[in-house]
Amino acid sequence: MKPPPPRVLAVRAKDLVWDWVRSTPGTHIWLLIIGITSLVIASASARLEQFLLHRNSSNIHELNEHPVPALLISGFWIEQPGSFLLYAVMFELVHANVERWMGSWRWLLTVGAAHVAATLASQELVLLAIEGHRLPRSMTHVVDIGVSYGLAAAAGVLTYRLPPPWRYAYLVGVLAFFGVPLATGATFTDFGHAIALAMGLACWPLTPAARVGPADGDGGPCSIEGGASGKTGPGGGAGVPPPEGRQE
Repeated sequence: MKPPPPRVLAVRAKDLVWDWVRSTPGTHIWLLIIGITSLVIASASARLEQFLLHRNSSNIHELNEHPVPALLISGFWIEQPGSFLLYAVMFELVHANVERWMGSWRWLLTVGAAHVAATLASQELVLLAIEGHRLPRSMTHVVDIGVSYGLAAAAGVLTYRLPPPWRYAYLVGVLAFFGVPLATGATFTDFGHAIALAMGLACWPLTPAARVGPADGDGGPCSIEGGASGKTGPGGGAGVPPPEGRQE
């Protein structure tokens, strides 16, 4: 059989990429905004960079002065613009897969709630440490921005997307990745990651796997194979619906 010409392959690849982006709009809009803010940071003077990082942080000072903007805006900046490509890869591997599987609204609820809860909990820890004279009062202005709390939550809920035995190996790896720093000289950020990961794992009821139920031959509560075999859940949707049929 004669292979398709390069032009046809290019068109097919373009269609696949467009379908992927279209099926995960939240991930790619978020990534686009982070790309823009990273360019702003990269092109700013040192003084302006520090102003932007502190002004858009969700630290104790900003949470007291502008609580809602601080919680929302801090999730659209990263401190090191050079790490943007790494975050882009992580967004495609983690966020995009979770959004495509869960649907945009359930994905947004998961990562948004985790970002807010982890931020508030970690800053409360900082406040308690300041009041207990274990941290300097200057920590009320610490730079606390980034997308890692949302990534931790998405990494947690992604556990349920994988079939056994890969699910358990993945879970051990994720717990080790976030747990080791927490157990060895944890910072407030490590504490926030643990909170976000736990919230992602607790979002099992929002996943298509929960609506489908356990697959035949798998007694575990986190099975997703039922969706892949065409069985439908209470809402009538397959556990792993195609982009056109996923629930928003």
